[in-house]
Amino acid sequence: MTIFFSVGEPSGDLHGANLIRSIRSRRPDARFVGYAGPRMAAAGCELHADLTKLAVMWFFHAILNLHKFFALKWRAERYFRETPPDAVVLIDYPGFNWHIARVAKKNGIPVYYYGAPQLWAWAGWRIKKMRRDVDHVLCKLPFEEAWYRERGCNATYIGHPYFDELRGQRLDGAFVAARAQQEPPLVTILPGSRSQELDWNLTGLLDAAREVARRRPDTRFAIAAFREDHAQRARELALKNQLSIEVHSGKTAELIAAAACCMAVSGSVSLELLFHAKPAVILYRISRVGFFVQRQLRRVRYITLVNLLTAKELFPKEVGVYDPANPEDAHVLMPEYLTCEDRSPQIAEHVVGWLDDQASRAALTARLEALRDAVAAGGASDTGAEYLLRTLGAPATAAAA
Repeated sequence: MTIFFSVGEPSGDLHGANLIRSIRSRRPDARFVGYAGPRMAAAGCELHADLTKLAVMWFFHAILNLHKFFALKWRAERYFRETPPDAVVLIDYPGFNWHIARVAKKNGIPVYYYGAPQLWAWAGWRIKKMRRDVDHVLCKLPFEEAWYRERGCNATYIGHPYFDELRGQRLDGAFVAARAQQEPPLVTILPGSRSQELDWNLTGLLDAAREVARRRPDTRFAIAAFREDHAQRARELALKNQLSIEVHSGKTAELIAAAACCMAVSGSVSLELLFHAKPAVILYRISRVGFFVQRQLRRVRYITLVNLLTAKELFPKEVGVYDPANPEDAHVLMPEYLTCEDRSPQIAEHVVGWLDDQASRAALTARLEALRDAVAAGGASDTGAEYLLRTLGAPATAAAA
């Protein structure tokens, strides 16, 4: 049995690696090929190309890489025609993966979307492509199954695969203890996994850190960089801002665990913050053009998944953005700022409040723990593997690990 993957984001590479391990524990004879990244390669996927190197944001960056995407599409189409796999599994990256889904269907290959893209948030018109080209939509969030089914898609809720990875983490206990036990408390800065996110958002987070340090001069800060070149860039920016901050790569979980609270760029890291029940404020700064475009497309009020999980109304008539003064946003667990302007004073206000008021911080932690216990049970990788094998008519030949 051969399964072709198309995975374009570092987070998707992580989820795909765990899915491969779950499938292999049930079908040791399974073969995995396609477009993925280093984690999936380490799990046993034969890479035709490392698609995670093309993780790009916004329209103009995609245009610059258009020739590469066309070449990958043509290569996949030739492979499907000459050596058709038993299934195609897509993870994230809907812009490119629609094309992969289309050529797979053209060649009669069943298509699975593992972790449905968030069409409900910003691209509802693309439901036609999902309905036409994807046979099985595997949903990460509880409300997604009904949304997709109401629009004619064969959708099934399996849970969020990121929680599988988080539950399997083994933290460096000595590293955490050395930072968590010090006084004063630590504030961890999480600048995102993409270079473009780093460029757009870290300066704003450092501006907020400078304001926190002005109001609480003894505050300690640390930056959790995604990789070493990001860490070096962060050190340069911290030095430029005259901030004394320790910077580490590969220590995100440890620095979250050691922190009293965090400042983060929007992304899947919000689920990691939820898993650790850590108070956090979220920033996502974009260009003025980008802000105008998203305002026309976005259909949900919140960009942070944790906040969507507590929203009473997912699709309000007036979308807008989070406002701490709005009573309708009182349920929000992670204050968030989708913006094209400087929001460092507001971000700093949240952090200083948590540092000054331990009772308030403890109450927020308890609310985060309650949500975590409700949604972060894990098991998505195993559920997804069992669903895929069952619907392919390929029963397990080995006991599940």
